[in-house]
Amino acid sequence: MVKWPGITKPGSVCSEPVIRTDFYPTMLEMANLPLRPKQHLDGKRWLPLLKGKAMVRGPIFWHYPHYGNQGGSPGSAVRDGDWKLIVWYEDKRRELYNLQEDIGEQHNLIDQYPDIVQRLDKILQSWLKKGTPKGPLLIRIYYEIITAKNTL
Repeated sequence: MVKWPGITKPGSVCSEPVIRTDFYPTMLEMANLPLRPKQHLDGKRWLPLLKGKAMVRGPIFWHYPHYGNQGGSPGSAVRDGDWKLIVWYEDKRRELYNLQEDIGEQHNLIDQYPDIVQRLDKILQSWLKKGTPKGPLLIRIYYEIITAKNTL
């Protein structure tokens, strides 16, 4: 929630997704400070949303290359529009969800939309190969191995 008199309209609602990495460039812009692109490679400024305008947004990425003490498992994901693809490294499992119709991610559509899986997988692989996530190199190599074996 954001309250910014003179910028945001009281009671306004925005359904555009933003992610944690978007906050840093947005806060810099809100404070009239220069952006630092090397420090927020994947972050997108969402100040236009606060002003009721459109935000230029590409795919959103998640990368969790390790196990967590709260049950997290190694994997990566990409969201583009309504679609989200998740790749789990441990068991090579993939999941595809239409978030517009299934916000709770209860119905895996991986077998019904191979064209969407292929498109999102290509986007995710490109992002990982670009080296944006600073996780262990072995995870990126492992991802390349499992995606080579999972032909669509």
